[in-house]
Amino acid sequence: MDTRVMKYFLTVAQINNITKAAKQLHITQPTLSRQIMDLEHELGVTLFDRKQRRMELTQAGVLFQRRATTFLQLLNQTKDELHKQDYNELSGTINLGCVVSSVSPFIMKLVDQFQQQHPAVQFNIFDGDGDLLRRQLDEATTELACLLEPVEAAKYNFLVLPSREQWGIILRADDSLAKKESFTRDDLYKLPLVIPHRSIVRDEVSDILKLDQRKLNVRASNTQPSNTMELIRTGHYYGLGIKGVADIFHDPHLTFVPFSPTTTTGHVLVWKKNRQLSTAAEHFLQFVADHCN
Repeated sequence: MDTRVMKYFLTVAQINNITKAAKQLHITQPTLSRQIMDLEHELGVTLFDRKQRRMELTQAGVLFQRRATTFLQLLNQTKDELHKQDYNELSGTINLGCVVSSVSPFIMKLVDQFQQQHPAVQFNIFDGDGDLLRRQLDEATTELACLLEPVEAAKYNFLVLPSREQWGIILRADDSLAKKESFTRDDLYKLPLVIPHRSIVRDEVSDILKLDQRKLNVRASNTQPSNTMELIRTGHYYGLGIKGVADIFHDPHLTFVPFSPTTTTGHVLVWKKNRQLSTAAEHFLQFVADHCN
């Protein structure tokens, strides 16, 4: 498959119009139409729904768009690394994902220290929840990711990081409930909650607290905490979350109250099994391991 045709496809997918895409690509509209039809024939699927002047992606088209984007990014990154390669100096780009939690300061400090030793190494850093970062690992968009436990041991190798996260409730600092020393299972059933979207994490917390999730008054779920913090600031919602998020935001209007019994989760640095890491990523992994001892 010609990478040039992939770029043609991505341009049409972005613009949604074959004529405008052809103009941007500096080719004729019939040539571009033929290239797209040949691509569909090669793949054996329809990539676009053709609606008058609009070209809208089919479900297969959406999947191919994601894969083609990843492939071209990796190809460009590889070319860049080959051009920069210096056998006397470590170089390359490391794609690193990291959840927003207490592990963030720890891992970013190591990124800084590693780059001080290897200035030719660059990092692409991705924020996200565990589901997003695992999907990026599966699609090879990232090589390494810092996640909250648990992880799927059958799919990933992992390194345990020296950072544990405490679970509890994030709420307004002037709320009468902010004076509590801890929240119990029965307390949670009475609160309008914002909860993590990632089910595997919710299930682990529920197991420790012996929660019946069907009794929870869930008003919203979140993958990233930033937007739902605005809901919590209204005083009408309580966030089931981790202390690290409250610490990172440093919002004087919010506070954190832990669960009773104490509920904690560890962090791990994971990478996909049966996939070769880049030389730079292997060195960074060893660097992190050395700082975990």
